[in-house]
Amino acid sequence: MRIGIGYDVHRLVKDRELILGGVKIDFQLGLDGHSDADVLTHAIMDAILGAIGQGDIGRHFPDTDEKYKGISSMLLLKEVFLLLRQAGYVINNLDSIIVAERPKMNPYIGQMVINLSEVLAVERGRINIKATTTERLGFAGKGQGIAAQAAVTIKRNS
Repeated sequence: MRIGIGYDVHRLVKDRELILGGVKIDFQLGLDGHSDADVLTHAIMDAILGAIGQGDIGRHFPDTDEKYKGISSMLLLKEVFLLLRQAGYVINNLDSIIVAERPKMNPYIGQMVINLSEVLAVERGRINIKATTTERLGFAGKGQGIAAQAAVTIKRNS
């Protein structure tokens, strides 16, 4: 059994879609970034890459490479999943948290779990997504950005 952790944060801006866990969320602001800036998926990718000892997403998908401009993070997660499988592992458990003052995430979490379970080929019950606010403290609490953290355990594919 191995474990990995991931963290990501992006600034909220106008004229961008808000996408988390592969779900387009109806909100007046979106996350700024080279790809679609899906902080939840980015944190999960970093957790998986850490668990298999393969660095981080910046190493695999640099923001200096134009082929990743605007790309869906779910497509990048598929590539990370292939690295996981090539290393001989499967997901045992995934726990994550989205940190945002608004919008409320609860209506979208179920679809996020479905999206992630399909890409990662894991039962939905092995994926947990939580959401919290920071009680209006810090950049997330002031509505300047959204952060996400993830922890993943992996086991040898038997």
